[in-house]
Amino acid sequence: MQQTKRDELVRKALGTFYRNGFHATGMDMIAKETGVSKTSIYKHFRTKEDLILAVLRLRDENFRNWFFRRIDELSDAPEKKLLAIFDALEEWFSMREFRGCMFIKASAEFQEHDDPIHAQSTEHKRLLAEHFTGLCKAAGALQPEQLAQQILVLKEGAIVMAVLGRGLEAARDAKKTARVLINAHMPAAE
Repeated sequence: MQQTKRDELVRKALGTFYRNGFHATGMDMIAKETGVSKTSIYKHFRTKEDLILAVLRLRDENFRNWFFRRIDELSDAPEKKLLAIFDALEEWFSMREFRGCMFIKASAEFQEHDDPIHAQSTEHKRLLAEHFTGLCKAAGALQPEQLAQQILVLKEGAIVMAVLGRGLEAARDAKKTARVLINAHMPAAE
């Protein structure tokens, strides 16, 4: 499938926003780093916020595709996939370009819950929770929705701690805690 100029602009803008943040990145910087004039940018997007929303949709699609695929590659048993979440995180944290979660950043910069950028970030986390709930159900968890939310909290906390300097240890610590939670949510052996 051939990329359009709009697609290429969104892809390049994603890198710029991810490195620099949303408010700190002006349209002049986007134009400079993408090689697309501001006039052309505004032909594709009415506002900077519209561009941010397109960037977040692309990031959501790319990240979830990679993350879910990687979890599946690391394990084929549902209960082990719940732990593989943290192995995949550890891989992500070790990547040179890792700078935390774009959705945590977006929701921190656009804090009003009715802001479309905040809502897009919330939707990303909802989709993760939905996937985790499916894994918890497949693993036979007694309260799959509750366990999925707890795992999501661990995942998000690990990301923040990795950015704050804990690096790979953040994923490893979260995995140890996840193991305890998973065991507590499984039916007792008879």
